[in-house]
Amino acid sequence: MATNSTWPIKLYENELILRPLRFKDKRAWDLSRAKNREWLTPWEATRPEIDSHLGLPTYFGMVQSYRQDGLALRSISLGIWLKENGGEVFIGQITLGGIVFGAMRGGHIGYWIDQSYANKGYTSRAVSLLTEFGLEILALHRIEINLRPENDASKRVAEKCGYIFEGIRPRYLHIAGAWRDHLTYVKENPKIK
Repeated sequence: MATNSTWPIKLYENELILRPLRFKDKRAWDLSRAKNREWLTPWEATRPEIDSHLGLPTYFGMVQSYRQDGLALRSISLGIWLKENGGEVFIGQITLGGIVFGAMRGGHIGYWIDQSYANKGYTSRAVSLLTEFGLEILALHRIEINLRPENDASKRVAEKCGYIFEGIRPRYLHIAGAWRDHLTYVKENPKIK
């Protein structure tokens, strides 16, 4: 499942690989994001007006930030890859973010998948792998998945992965240009007392 708990973290299950994005992955990431722009727009985080002037980081800045956060175990952002035809194909991204230790010991998972690989079980498998890593290796007490009420596919992923509906968070995240309500699904670690 995992190679270790230090950066760079690599998780795998058969042909599915979760590993950090590298500078040389830029072309695959750019192509996937461009191809899936319309598919992802309704679910994409946006910046509220107050800091929209900051803009988004470059790909290289994003990868560098992911490395720093991964090394510090603040956030673990991984590309989702499939072994195909002797190589790896980039099909999405997943993050275990907001990692907090101490009295809380928790985090939250977010993800996106290339439309051509949706509804094939890859997202659920990636969420299960990262959840197992968070609960077993990092010994987190709870992990959340927060999703838009309209996102039936993500509800199915959360439920399939054993997450339990906890409640509604009104105006929780800035998505697609406005503050949006989210449903919160939670998985707790039965080994942490």
